[in-house]
Amino acid sequence: MVQNEAVSPGAGAAVLEALFHQSTTGLLILDTELRILRINLTRPVLLEAPVEQIVGRHITDVYDLSAPGEVEALLHGVLESGAPVRERLVGVRPKGAPGPEYLFSVSASRLEDSQGRVWGVLMEMLDVTEYKRVGARMRVLGAVREHVGQTLDVVATCEELVQAVVPDLADIAVVEVVDAVVRGEEPPLSPLGLEVPLRRAAFGHSGGEEQIQAHPVGDVRAVPFPTPYAQTLTDLKPRLVALGPETPWLAADPPRAEAIRASGARFLITAPLTLRGTVLGLLSLYRTDQVDVYDKDDVALALAVTAHTALCIDNARRYTREHTIALTVQRHLLLPHPATRTTVETAHMHVPSEVGGGGGFDTFALSGARTALVVGEAAGQGIHAATTMGQIRTASHSLAALDLEPDELLARLNDTAISLAEERAALPPGDPMPLTGSCVYAVYDPLAETCTIALAGHPPPVIAHPDGSTEIPDLPAGPPLGTAEGPSFAATTVSVADGSVLGFYTASLLHTSPSPDALQRVLAHPERPLQDLCDDMLYRLRNDTHHGDVILLLARTHPFPADQVATWHLDPHPKAVATARTHTRRQLVLWRVDEETAYTTEMIVSELVTNAVSYGTPPVQLQLMKDRTLTCEVHDGNSLAPRLRHAKTIDEGGRGLFIVAQLAQSWGVRYTFDGKTVWAEQTLPPLTPARPQPRP
Repeated sequence: MVQNEAVSPGAGAAVLEALFHQSTTGLLILDTELRILRINLTRPVLLEAPVEQIVGRHITDVYDLSAPGEVEALLHGVLESGAPVRERLVGVRPKGAPGPEYLFSVSASRLEDSQGRVWGVLMEMLDVTEYKRVGARMRVLGAVREHVGQTLDVVATCEELVQAVVPDLADIAVVEVVDAVVRGEEPPLSPLGLEVPLRRAAFGHSGGEEQIQAHPVGDVRAVPFPTPYAQTLTDLKPRLVALGPETPWLAADPPRAEAIRASGARFLITAPLTLRGTVLGLLSLYRTDQVDVYDKDDVALALAVTAHTALCIDNARRYTREHTIALTVQRHLLLPHPATRTTVETAHMHVPSEVGGGGGFDTFALSGARTALVVGEAAGQGIHAATTMGQIRTASHSLAALDLEPDELLARLNDTAISLAEERAALPPGDPMPLTGSCVYAVYDPLAETCTIALAGHPPPVIAHPDGSTEIPDLPAGPPLGTAEGPSFAATTVSVADGSVLGFYTASLLHTSPSPDALQRVLAHPERPLQDLCDDMLYRLRNDTHHGDVILLLARTHPFPADQVATWHLDPHPKAVATARTHTRRQLVLWRVDEETAYTTEMIVSELVTNAVSYGTPPVQLQLMKDRTLTCEVHDGNSLAPRLRHAKTIDEGGRGLFIVAQLAQSWGVRYTFDGKTVWAEQTLPPLTPARPQPRP
């Protein structure tokens, strides 16, 4: 410090006195040996010793500095060069005293008189301890808000929390969550019962070596009582606890006591993960440094951290619950063992979407030994998409019972979807998106060896022929389900030879396949077992489940066995009834059908043929089919539908279909381009031993 000649020495002394008594910045004057000549620091804790015990001593004898060697070198450099040093951060605490380290922004200038003699160093020390602590806390809170809650997974959210608070807020952090919350169930109300189990969801530490844990991550157990952990979960108030060998509650939790001693933890904060009066879990923060003491501001920060994390955990819990419900609903839509007839072998592959898609498939028997093959997908995700698919599946089953052609069925199904969409549109704002979906509906006829297919905004199937060639038939796309305007639905009939494989799938299969023709290459070997083909396709998929449910339904077709079907053309004459009964009786003997079923079948045939002869038009045809059921079909050229009547006591007729309905397991009418077919099915009992055939 160079004195100005125009200023008297007395004025300089006055200025110096004013600085030491009125400056808000701490001042420290050192001589050339770095001994303290005068001191005025703003931290009273650094001035607890009398001034006469401080003055004259080397600065490193009075204070512990964060880097004493660097500080001494810095001050000697100022003395030698005269170049000042500005705003260097230095940690300071009284020599050998316990407690926290205080952070100062230090500036140093050389002191010299008018003759250029060096007197020492003036250190200006600005206390920035609180400023830096507040900044560090804000960084922790910012990291939590930025990184915690990036996933909709409870355990992953807890792991994100640990990564955000270690090491800035804690040397060791443990997150425990109520086990039911991890599964997506509703969190319990406070106070938490002592028997409620918590799952250790995440553990993190700042040390390089592996830390001893009281319990491994994933362990589920109740919190011991009495401990700060149990108290926090009871009254939802945080606890700040000093840890030591004599801490009394450690005896109640020996595993944690051992882990605390092994880690050297000195201070603990327990903060509840709570939301709207419910308990989600517990955050435990530990510091191992003896002098880095937690204070009330750290507790407030821990509460802010847990408040944000609790909201993220609850969001993840709600998603888990909805996703679980959606998968449960979807499992009921996906048949574990699809209906397999003599003429159709099936296998399927299902890769659920992470967002909970609304994909589904179905196979079910139709009259005339036919099989329906359905694959569909509802727009949206989660429980809403799954329930939408359930509504579509229920409607398709009901419509299929009417023996509608595939294009007619999709048209009726579209009307149903539009009606459901109108109901959904009337719901309050914020409810799920409008009901739309896609569907492919196919009917395989083993007698004609054909498959009739109709699409509703769905990709066409792949057909693999027995010779290994594959094709994608050119089919009209049709509008998606739920579309009020657009082209009409159309059905296309294709021939399928014995051993052909039909591949129906959702659009997500194309998005996750390595190439557009991946399915065709897999199906180029149709002789392989169907499940092997499904697995082969699965192994080729990319690990991407964000597009929706990936479903593949494979069906290998076979013709109906010739010895299991019998057809007779009948004359349109009343005598045709007796003829039909005779044919039926002989055929059932050949098929080894028991007498009771044979008698019932003769009655059904008699009534159906009587109706066809009396009210139908030629040609009249009787057909019997024996598969898992026994089916009787009578065809005539009249497209007018018979109806079930309940005849009065005095009526002479009108009981034919009523009798059929009582005797058969199911019955119906199927329309064709040249008339109609009335059919009835019966359940077959186990086979009986062969009996002698009657003589002609």
